[in-house]
Amino acid sequence: MPAFAGILVMIGILGLLIAVHELGHFLAARLQGIHVNRFSIGFGPILWKYQGEQTEYALRSIPLGGYVGFPDEDPESSIPLTDPNLMRNRPILDRAIVISAGVIANLIFAYLLLVTEVGIVGVPGGVQYQPGVLIAQVATDVSSVAAEAGIQARDVVVAIDGQSLGQAESARDFLMQSIQNSNGRPIQLQIQRQEQELEIGIIPERSEDGIARIGVQLAPNGRLVRRPIQNLGELFTAAAREFQKVVGFMANSLGQLIGNFRESASQVAGPVGIVAIGADMARTDRSSLFQFAAIISVNLAFINILPLPALDGGQLAFLLLEGLRGKPLPNNIQEGVMQVGLFLLLGLGMFMIVLDTAKLMI
Repeated sequence: MPAFAGILVMIGILGLLIAVHELGHFLAARLQGIHVNRFSIGFGPILWKYQGEQTEYALRSIPLGGYVGFPDEDPESSIPLTDPNLMRNRPILDRAIVISAGVIANLIFAYLLLVTEVGIVGVPGGVQYQPGVLIAQVATDVSSVAAEAGIQARDVVVAIDGQSLGQAESARDFLMQSIQNSNGRPIQLQIQRQEQELEIGIIPERSEDGIARIGVQLAPNGRLVRRPIQNLGELFTAAAREFQKVVGFMANSLGQLIGNFRESASQVAGPVGIVAIGADMARTDRSSLFQFAAIISVNLAFINILPLPALDGGQLAFLLLEGLRGKPLPNNIQEGVMQVGLFLLLGLGMFMIVLDTAKLMI
């Protein structure tokens, strides 16, 4: 698949995941009889719109999210403010269902994606290891001695200082320990790059924690072997196990980001980075797109449930305060907080786009 086609596929997947999230809000409102006057994918100027009987459906130019609009927030709406089917006039539980439905929709959709993946490619049946250790990623900052030496992602290290690494999961640990125990002396790596065999000398550098590193992420050089599913029960059970792994992975990643924000923030990918990763998958391993899309869908759910302004979690926090106070916060306070939150969210999105683009140009 050409690179441009891969990018289009990934942008389409991101748009689909955003649409699923907003569709969750929309259906939760409409099924409860709550008025909805806008359904938008994206922000900013309108690229396309359709005016339905009750709702305007729109595609907008800034693909950083979407929203479902209610006539409560529209000064031009002809619906009386006392209408019981306005969002603002519904009980807290009804509103909480609408607000949380986007997160629930993303989680359900992630599971369905994994069901599809397992149904197509089968269930894991073990790992088949190849000789050496895979260079999964090379750091691109100025302190990466691996990048300076010409080592590239997807290279395979088959030997260090003339000693073969063999073909097993333990080869990664052996290589890692050999680098860390080098004590600043030069090491010689034998690398397989597609059909080429390279000899690269490199001197590991000690980081702030005193451990010698070369600036790469290592992975076992193995291929997951899958077998066809036997029945529907195995299909849904295997997909549930994969879903549990994805949720656990995202929860752990979020915990690491919060616990060590300064170090982890530089590794976070924004919209451009996500599209680049997904486009590469679309070209090399299309079956992985299902799991990748499931991870992004769960990621959207986790991010949106955070108690931050302009996110679903922030609106749920307002509902919690309303329940504790017995009355909602004044509208001007809620609107001010949400507007500031939306401004910061859009600003962060644009910052991540610039950062990702800079990384791709290095």
